[in-house]
Amino acid sequence: MQSQKRNCAQQSRLKVLLRSVTWAALMAPCVVLFPGEACSQETSANLPSDTPKTFQPRTSDFDYVKREEMIPMRDGVKLKTFVLVPKGATQAPMLLTRTPYNASARVLRFNSTHLNAVVPQMDDTAVAAGYIIVFQDVRGKYGSEGDYVMTRPLKGPLNPTDVDHSTDTYDTIDWLVQHVPESNGRVGTIGGSYEGFTTVMSTVRPHPALKVAVPFAPMIDGWVGDDWFHNGAFRQNGSLEYVYSQEATRGNDKTWWSGQHDTYDEFLKAGSASAMAESRGLEQLGFWRDLAAHPAYDSFWQDQAVDKLLVKEPLKVPMLIVDGLFDQEDIYGGPALYKALSGKDPAAQMVHLVLGPWNHGQGRREGRGIGQIQFEGDTATWFRRTVMQPFLDHYLKDAPMPDTPRVLIYETGADLWHRYDSWPRSGASGCPEKARDLFLLPGGGLGFERPAASTNDNDEYVSDPAKPIPYRARPIQDLDWGEWLVDDQRFAACRPDVLVYETEPLKEPLRLAGEPIARLFASTSGTDSDWVVKIIDVWPDDVPDHPKLSGYQQLLSADILRGRYRQDPANPQPIESGKVLPYRLRLPNVCHRFLPGHRIMVQIQSTWFPLYDRNPQTYVPNIMFAKPESYVKATQRIWHTRQTASLIELPVIDIASQ
Repeated sequence: MQSQKRNCAQQSRLKVLLRSVTWAALMAPCVVLFPGEACSQETSANLPSDTPKTFQPRTSDFDYVKREEMIPMRDGVKLKTFVLVPKGATQAPMLLTRTPYNASARVLRFNSTHLNAVVPQMDDTAVAAGYIIVFQDVRGKYGSEGDYVMTRPLKGPLNPTDVDHSTDTYDTIDWLVQHVPESNGRVGTIGGSYEGFTTVMSTVRPHPALKVAVPFAPMIDGWVGDDWFHNGAFRQNGSLEYVYSQEATRGNDKTWWSGQHDTYDEFLKAGSASAMAESRGLEQLGFWRDLAAHPAYDSFWQDQAVDKLLVKEPLKVPMLIVDGLFDQEDIYGGPALYKALSGKDPAAQMVHLVLGPWNHGQGRREGRGIGQIQFEGDTATWFRRTVMQPFLDHYLKDAPMPDTPRVLIYETGADLWHRYDSWPRSGASGCPEKARDLFLLPGGGLGFERPAASTNDNDEYVSDPAKPIPYRARPIQDLDWGEWLVDDQRFAACRPDVLVYETEPLKEPLRLAGEPIARLFASTSGTDSDWVVKIIDVWPDDVPDHPKLSGYQQLLSADILRGRYRQDPANPQPIESGKVLPYRLRLPNVCHRFLPGHRIMVQIQSTWFPLYDRNPQTYVPNIMFAKPESYVKATQRIWHTRQTASLIELPVIDIASQ
């Protein structure tokens, strides 16, 4: 028994010894693979990194050279800049775009060996003409140093520093003409939206080498009719998300999120614009605080309205202003800038306006159509090749003077381009032709004759903030955000809180060329109200060649007015409940032909959600912070008596006008 125990003990010790030897053998390679502190330096030298300290791509087959530069500004801040030079270029002009949207990505549309594929489509004709393309991050964004300020104002009351987009462009151009030997020393600026804004800013106290500017859809006045407000109504859907992505981080690392399938539900659940902003933490962001603190057209907005600023400056840089008739973001800015500057250029040599059948970015890309509405060919590419590039070449390459019209505009419905020596062509006064009054009539009619005496002197509806009218058919997901300004409006026409007026089918074509003006006589049971007016082309019930357009109610021109600003945009006032008051609402430009068999329709409503924040219909000091109990139903009335005749000043022109 004892012998058996000893044998067992010996066997047990032997097993332990074998396990120890085996474990040591297994651990030996682990010492190499997972070195301890004592031997880490010796063993790590045996496994050099697979990644070199610097890597040099072989780009010998590229047709361009890309240089990354940090260009110093006058205050010492350096701005990240990409200079793309066609191989073999000599005496080439430079085309500069200053962007808050990541210059590195803007010069990498496709990862290609070809310059025309790398840069944005906006620059396609310039690349074909041998231009040097330059993109730069504005200060405070992505690779650039400094502080970011949304649409940084010019030096003055709103900007106590010595730098702005004008000075930054000047300093950039000054560096470029000294450090890009392949250039001819001439620079043009170009860009759309925010880049359009920086393009316009480049023309203020410009560098002598700046010879031409092409702003696409520039942000000009953020309160009157561009990105942030329209006539006092806050464009919450889009603005909040944009401010969040632009200002939360230097590199747009934080992105807006959604917990709802339908944006309509998300904003309705949140309540006010400030409640939605607070749910995402926007109170930490400087520009949201500015938006919330300045809902009226006070000095904050007036002192940075670009058209008001530039009209005071000398006109030194030829400018081709480009905008779209269906621009869902900056539909106001381009025409407003042209209106401000054209009077300073009576010979029509410096300021030109192009209005294409485009949404916000379409003039810079492909322009065959929007949604169900198709145009004659690729209107955008045609414009860049035949109008924009000859304009650039004249000022940057000494090409012959092009035949650039004062105004070039596309007539939808007829699918024709027109050349005009002024714009608008029709209006109440100061235009080649006089606008015609289109009256809202009892029974939902529209006509050019003033309404006769009638017992039915108004139409009414109940506006309920708890059930706001969507700005497009639900569910709203903004996947086709660029199409909503030509959307079919039948979804709204059937609602009881939308008034609908329309003509009989037209027997003859009717042409419009200018700004429609809505002149309403209206009353409300509340103490504040929004008024939305839409002009619509109603297609015939049967369109065999395009069945989806059968009965289509095509939106042409629409906008919103916040009633508290009826008398003074800078000083809001409550509306006197129940009193019939006049309201004037300028609508976006139209150049359109109503064809025989089509109808003209006008829709009127009081909410346009969630694109615009809801008016509580009870006067509160700041609608951004309206409390839930302030949102009340209101009975709205539109009047059409002979004395209080609601109408649209329709910019009708003769069918044969050229």
